[in-house]
Amino acid sequence: MAQGLKIGVGGALGRMGRAVTGMVLDREGSTLAGRFDRPESPADADPTPLADRETVLAASDVVIDFSTGPATAALADAAASRGGPALVIGATGLTAGEDAAVLRAATRVAIVRSGNYSVGVNVLAGLVEQAARRLPPEIWDIEVFEAHHRRKVDAPSGTALMLAEAAARGRGRPLTDLVLPLRDGVTGPRPQGGIGLAALRGGGIVGEHSVMFAAEEEIITLSHSARDRALFARGAVEAALWVAGRPPGLYDMVDVLGFREA
Repeated sequence: MAQGLKIGVGGALGRMGRAVTGMVLDREGSTLAGRFDRPESPADADPTPLADRETVLAASDVVIDFSTGPATAALADAAASRGGPALVIGATGLTAGEDAAVLRAATRVAIVRSGNYSVGVNVLAGLVEQAARRLPPEIWDIEVFEAHHRRKVDAPSGTALMLAEAAARGRGRPLTDLVLPLRDGVTGPRPQGGIGLAALRGGGIVGEHSVMFAAEEEIITLSHSARDRALFARGAVEAALWVAGRPPGLYDMVDVLGFREA
């Protein structure tokens, strides 16, 4: 059998980096090209030693990165300057400047970026968009709720924003026009048609997301519960297998799963 797709792993010492590394090693059709983390990162007990970023880039067909916004922006710039490899980006909470770096890099290399690599969550986003399209805003309020472990540093989560964006698409307007400010103090009545977001942090919660459509007489709730972060690692590896050899551009899991409407 051929060696398979050579996949590098960025943010390798993080919880997701470790999960992705294990998935790459177990997945038929892929091989671990190398892994890297911050230059000051201590050595760990993994049998595959850490390498520097440039070494891993040179050895990889695709790099999967679940790290921080600054590290992701630097990785995108480095890959673009080399003309490869392709990237699968899982970092959330990017600043405008970091997001711009990813967009620039996508003109030179193929990049898959998603707030969530779960198949179930991406199906949920499609259902949310369809529901928002059919439930009139003068009757139905939309609230997006998410909960994650105490170590997560950004809020709302990338997945919550993805679901809110799906709801906004269903209503035919940009999320920036519809998102409601965080509630604190005397906020007054809820604005018609707005989309609210709420976040909880605690314990070891892997990921809980729900979207509530609330009318006066009834409530519809669409939800997803993650039980093991291996599901995100599996989706990221599938995205890597899909994006290899694609032309430059910015893709997401809707493209990977073939859900994109013509």
